Amino acid sequence: MYTGERRDYGGSSGEPQQQHEAEEAEKSLSTSEHLKKHQRKPTGKKSHHCSDCGKRFTLKADLNRHERTHTGETSYSCDQCGKSFTHPSNLRVHQRIHTGEKPYSCDQCGKSFTHSSNLRVHQRIHTGEKPYSCDQCGKSFSQSNILITHQRTHTGEKPYSCDQCGKSFVESGTLTIHKRTHTGEKPYSCDQCGKSFAQSYILITHQRTHTGEKSYSCD
Repeated sequence: MYTGERRDYGGSSGEPQQQHEAEEAEKSLSTSEHLKKHQRKPTGKKSHHCSDCGKRFTLKADLNRHERTHTGETSYSCDQCGKSFTHPSNLRVHQRIHTGEKPYSCDQCGKSFTHSSNLRVHQRIHTGEKPYSCDQCGKSFSQSNILITHQRTHTGEKPYSCDQCGKSFVESGTLTIHKRTHTGEKPYSCDQCGKSFAQSYILITHQRTHTGEKSYSCD
């Protein structure tokens, strides 16, 4: 029997309509939060750029670290010697100088290293790998810095100059030894007689006068 009762499902004040509006609001909020989370994820787009050199970065944190190379800001300091670094990982590696920690070991001979890169270079002694080749003569080397030095034999470049006499050298180590002719420095001392020498190989040769060793024989 019809009682005249009216149910309004589309009115502005009905419960079903209020429930629908609440669901829509919740859905909108959920979509908004999802969008915010998505926007925080790296997109691969390098939208952050350095105002000093123009280099671009995907993450703002990477830009901040890079900018310290221009400002000289160093946030992480060694409590042993006070040396400062722009990144905590660099500080951790540095502290191994003080602790003596060498966490990277060669599985061939057991020799240990402070840096993983030094271990990789060392392992080439065992593998014979020489990944750096000279484009002039084809000679190969296990380390990039040795290749760079070698290439100077082709170019004639001598980038290391003595500020005393102007003489130039291919390698910085050779310049260091040369400077001792001006300063008189002789850092290599014989533990048998105390005599000092400017170069290590001269000390080694001298020590044979004490040991009686004669390394070179006529065949």
